[in-house]
Amino acid sequence: MLSINPESQSAKDNYKLLIGSIIPRPIAFVTTLSEEGVLNAAPFSFFNIVTANPPMVAVSVQRKPDGGMKDTARNAAARGQFVVHIADESYVDAMNETAAPLASDQSEVALAGLTPVASEAIQVPGVSEAKVRMECVLEQSLPLGGTAEEPACDMLIGRVVRFHVQEALFDNGRIDAEGLAPVSRLAGNDYSRLGETFTIIRPV
Repeated sequence: MLSINPESQSAKDNYKLLIGSIIPRPIAFVTTLSEEGVLNAAPFSFFNIVTANPPMVAVSVQRKPDGGMKDTARNAAARGQFVVHIADESYVDAMNETAAPLASDQSEVALAGLTPVASEAIQVPGVSEAKVRMECVLEQSLPLGGTAEEPACDMLIGRVVRFHVQEALFDNGRIDAEGLAPVSRLAGNDYSRLGETFTIIRPV
């Protein structure tokens, strides 16, 4: 078993260990609205549940190489709202297109040919192609890592104020995982599908 001290290697090497080990990672496809009204979208695989009471999710948005905030983090902090979509096989290619490095005044949603859909409880639109989306109000935006002057990321904690679930997937409060057909992130350019599932009963 190798023993590796993260302080003895570069941030890039630590990144490789993290994304190669913590797999598969769920993907949040996030839309935000700039102050100028441009609909921004990008996928993030540093994403998970925070709590169910009230429902909250967290998305970590890494800073740009120059230390600046990415559009998603800046827009979410300024407007206090964002929409999280669960990545699925039906639109994964279009989602990947939104990772292109566009200028702030260009919409990745338009670039990828995705369809904006109005939200119910917030101003930020979602995209209709996703089978599950969550309208979120920003609970906290936390600069983390790096240094106090130059953080490495912005952790967005969003309180879900509206769930939207494709009706065919919803059964007695539960979501059909196979019907959702989620995709998750591995390392490099690799993704994974749901694959085989199994059940283990928790001890009581």
